[in-house]
Amino acid sequence: MTKFNLVATAAMGLEAIVAEEVRDLGYETQVENGKVYFEGDKLAIARTNLWLRVADRVKIVVGTFRAKTFDQLFEGVKALDWERYLPVDANFPVSGKSVKSTLYSVPDCQAITKKAIVERLKDVYKRRSFLDESGAKFKIEVSILKDVVTLTLDTSGAGLHKRGYRQVQGEAPLKETLAAALVKISKWNPNRPFVDPFCGSGTIALEAAMIGQNIAPGYNRDFISEEWPWMDKAIWDEARNEADNKADYDQPLNIIGSDIDHRMVALAQENATEAGFGDIITFKQMQARDFTTMDTDGVMIGNPPYGERIGEVEVIEQVISDLGHVMKNYPTWSVYMLSSMENFETLYGRRATKKRKLFNGFIRTDYYQYWGQKSKR
Repeated sequence: MTKFNLVATAAMGLEAIVAEEVRDLGYETQVENGKVYFEGDKLAIARTNLWLRVADRVKIVVGTFRAKTFDQLFEGVKALDWERYLPVDANFPVSGKSVKSTLYSVPDCQAITKKAIVERLKDVYKRRSFLDESGAKFKIEVSILKDVVTLTLDTSGAGLHKRGYRQVQGEAPLKETLAAALVKISKWNPNRPFVDPFCGSGTIALEAAMIGQNIAPGYNRDFISEEWPWMDKAIWDEARNEADNKADYDQPLNIIGSDIDHRMVALAQENATEAGFGDIITFKQMQARDFTTMDTDGVMIGNPPYGERIGEVEVIEQVISDLGHVMKNYPTWSVYMLSSMENFETLYGRRATKKRKLFNGFIRTDYYQYWGQKSKR
């Protein structure tokens, strides 16, 4: 059984959640900044692409070595066994990045990497002239950090946040991977009520529904490695059959999304219909301060607007203050809010049980967690 060195990339602060997801699939992990390394076979490539909710991509690590000169880079790249991955007609674009390294010119590093791979494949495949690159695409990245070169092969294609259900989005959309992370951090389970009072285009509610019914997030999309000749269709069929068998489509869910903007509510409903949750998630136009419920032990997760991006800071501050006032009436509810407002706890009227630093794109935010009291049953 062929084994590969694999890496799931993740946004800063989410590595531990991705590592937990990888371990839940049965693979041992090693965690670094933004990366979760693990070993697996071809089926592992398919399974992790289908199942990882919080990771950005799954890549094969082709090799690593040190290089301070272009000659060292060329020889190091050429020494790797590219023929293990790339057929003779492979279409292999090379992207690159360099951080704190002697070789700082990314275009030069990309060109040298490409040339070294071409030379290796020409030697192996006994080709004197150029390679026509008319076959499947293999996206290669040369990454240099402190003079250590890492060569990876992207198995995902479009980022894993592209679930396939979001047909439309608002002006400041939350990435699906981050939305899934917010739900996973909350430890919500499908037997508890769930509310997002700032639902926008519905991403958090949709990710909760997928988690609640144990639906693989990549089930309805394609991956670049499906086109690779050595990734047999039978492997993908096996992984998708497993995902289908594990899904619990009959699990009842009590999920509500609301937003002050009726256009957002309409967008969220469209996305829910596309995802197959049109009749399962309830969306309605409502201000957060008007929230009422007869339910206990619920979970509220939201991403209220950030003052620097949408509207005026004073308006957002009032919204947060109103929400804190309302939620005093529901002590058994747990509230989780992602915000860039440094005075969030003051506005909300309570110190958070726990805070977690996360990045929403390039915006530094905190995830404020208010754990509810256990209800007396």
